[in-house]
Amino acid sequence: MKKTLVLIASIFLINCQMIAQKSETIAVIESKNVNQAKLPLVEDGPIKNVILIIGDGTGLAQITTGQYSLVGADGFLTLQRMPVTGIVRTHAANTLITDSAAGATAYSCGKKTDNGKVAWLPDGRSCKTLLEIAEELGKSTGLVATSTITHATPASFAAHVESRGMQTTIAEQYLDSGVEVFLGGGKEFFIPQDQEGSSRKDDRNLVEEFKASGYGYVENVQEMKENDADRILGLFADKGMPSEVRTPTLSEMTDKALEILSANEEGFFLMVEASQIDWGGHENNAEYVIREVKDLDAAVKTALDFAQEDGETLVIVTADHETGGMTFQKSPSGTKELEIFWTTDYHTGIPTPLMAYGPHAMRFSGWHDNTAIGILIAELAGYPGFPAILE
Repeated sequence: MKKTLVLIASIFLINCQMIAQKSETIAVIESKNVNQAKLPLVEDGPIKNVILIIGDGTGLAQITTGQYSLVGADGFLTLQRMPVTGIVRTHAANTLITDSAAGATAYSCGKKTDNGKVAWLPDGRSCKTLLEIAEELGKSTGLVATSTITHATPASFAAHVESRGMQTTIAEQYLDSGVEVFLGGGKEFFIPQDQEGSSRKDDRNLVEEFKASGYGYVENVQEMKENDADRILGLFADKGMPSEVRTPTLSEMTDKALEILSANEEGFFLMVEASQIDWGGHENNAEYVIREVKDLDAAVKTALDFAQEDGETLVIVTADHETGGMTFQKSPSGTKELEIFWTTDYHTGIPTPLMAYGPHAMRFSGWHDNTAIGILIAELAGYPGFPAILE
């Protein structure tokens, strides 16, 4: 037995040495005139609107690396100024390491499911989502993402499929979902097979079907800003949206969504995903992560600016899981640099951060299972009968 343990330990040390070679160095900027004041707690009262922002693949290391690179060691990102912080456990039903489908379903349905399933439970039944209940209550709803809009996270709020890869089916289900705002990438799943860039295997033109149903359709930031329809489908890339030159930004899409959704006196539910922090983690690319954290934080500011003026909006910022096992230490080349290390090119089981602002935000402090977040939102915002199974 001792020999076996020694062998395992030796393999572990070899693996650690290999992991340690996967590193990169980034500069830490000097903090200058950065607003460090924490946002005040809001007096508890009715919650009319909910904005749930998910930084896919975002752990504490991703946030802190972004902070050091964007506002410096003494600065605060906007999301770090939110007054309430908690921690979320992320495991799926069938594994301790969740993917985005199971992670988002835990939030949207308040239920655990297996990796790969989109608002679809291990026993083959589907679960009702927060967004669907909001629609039933007469609220407006929206989905915003920098991935394809049919990707696992947004899909988990407005579709029900056994596999996250069924993005053409997800696009079809969106047409009947009642959701007022869809903004992101993924045109490939909405256009017929004979059009360039299509990933469909049939001749359905969902763009035209959405337009026939009353949606304004836009493909660039100018069209988005000028469109005055009360429902909108924005597809800004065939696949996921570009990262280095992104237009519109996540903040601009969030602002447009809020413009449309806030016109409903009954309130709204909006899910915004900063999708590509996860992609940077899969690539073990710190610069990619930092760029995406910046985009996320700008969208958080847009949401918080709205919530501060409105007074009846709950804003939750969290993540579905951490990606890459990202960590950092002092760089051997100097004190103004960080050396970034990665332990994997996949997800990890590390708990994720949670930030809250608005009425009843204090309820999100402390440790929570990921399923508890959706349940808390439903309780506080008055969404009845949640969690629920769709028979």
